[in-house]
Amino acid sequence: MRPARKKRNDIRYSWGQDHLLIDLGNRIEPRIRALFWAEFLFTSGMATIFLMQSLPLGTKWIHWSTGLGASVLYLLASYRFLSRMYFREQVLLERSQLVLIQKGFMRRKVQCYDWEHVGPLHYVGKDKKTDHPLKGRNFDYFGFETHEHLIQSLYQDGSLYFNYGGFPVRFARGVYSWHAEEVVRMMKLYMGDVLQLGSEWAKMMQEQEWDDAQQL
Repeated sequence: MRPARKKRNDIRYSWGQDHLLIDLGNRIEPRIRALFWAEFLFTSGMATIFLMQSLPLGTKWIHWSTGLGASVLYLLASYRFLSRMYFREQVLLERSQLVLIQKGFMRRKVQCYDWEHVGPLHYVGKDKKTDHPLKGRNFDYFGFETHEHLIQSLYQDGSLYFNYGGFPVRFARGVYSWHAEEVVRMMKLYMGDVLQLGSEWAKMMQEQEWDDAQQL
């Protein structure tokens, strides 16, 4: 019997002698992925129209500038699309510091935080927001609420955060509460009392344990 294939958004844990690496993977929702495809195809289509208008190039500067602009538009659209589609997050726990790693297409961002200055870890999930003024009282007839939630998911900074030097640091995009609890349990298991947790975690984990007990 073949082992189940790992999904692209599975969370992986790599335990080392002096570190714990948590690979959060690529957690883009299917509808957000569809939006990225739509934006890429639309921008590429516009660039194609400009390119066709510039041909034949000849000796007129307007043709050359239009062709150059179309080429730049192709490059920007491709880079933006690939950066989003290949985005990954990793969390590296070492005894002295917490390291947040973001990877994309031809891009890697690493941020290090000393544990002694890291505040309690909180779960924020999706930011709370007021209802759209044109939303129906009992049903979203016009779809305004759905569109706003989609935009919120598109520009979400992260589901987890801690304060560092007086400023919030957010990470773990697209990590829902049940996955966040698993991640925090692993982090707590490795770091012990060094990792401080916000007060909301106790209630969240109790609710999860109750739900698990109900399913037995």
